[in-house]
Amino acid sequence: EDMCKEVGAYPKCAQCPDFVAPDSTPGVMTWDELLEHMDNLVSWGQDELKAWHKTASALQFDKKAETALVVLKGKQGEAACVAADATHRALVQNKLAGICEDMCKEVGAYPKCAQCPDFVAPDSTPGVMTWDELLEHMDNLVSWGQDELKGWHKTASALQVENKQGEEACTSADLEHRMQLQNKLAGICEDMCKEVGAYPKCAQCPDFVAPDSTPGVMTW
Repeated sequence: EDMCKEVGAYPKCAQCPDFVAPDSTPGVMTWDELLEHMDNLVSWGQDELKAWHKTASALQFDKKAETALVVLKGKQGEAACVAADATHRALVQNKLAGICEDMCKEVGAYPKCAQCPDFVAPDSTPGVMTWDELLEHMDNLVSWGQDELKGWHKTASALQVENKQGEEACTSADLEHRMQLQNKLAGICEDMCKEVGAYPKCAQCPDFVAPDSTPGVMTW
């Protein structure tokens, strides 16, 4: 190889035994290198799983006739091995998912990385609420409000008393909670109406009162 360099033929040194040509694209991952890297990761993951299975098999009991206590411990140990194996599998999958996303960035395909497992695309409109996001937010508010009402009803039911005064107190508390929830939703609705530029045309918001169109001026 040194003589090849001296005569100016480097890196075309195929005649040299065990010669490995240098990387033709240093610092850049080509598709061939990417596929080879993925194959190596798959092979490494399979070897790791085989090693974990081999370790779990080595820890199994050889005797079939054991006392009830030993059998119970054996089942617990088997369950622990299964849990550990599931944990290792999850770690490997998460590792592969992160590596896949990093490689997707390296080859300039990010954020089009649908081939990566459990990939979540970033927000295409950061800092701006689109109509789809607004509708989803409203659905979440409705679901949250329903859950809150269920929780208050459950709490009120658990605190009911046998006399009429206790029942009236629970009803009053429930109405107060309902009113607080409606006021909260009304305020959120009005804020979102302002964010999307529709203010003061917010008739869809509950109990909305439009501002004075002629402030400081008394009309007929």
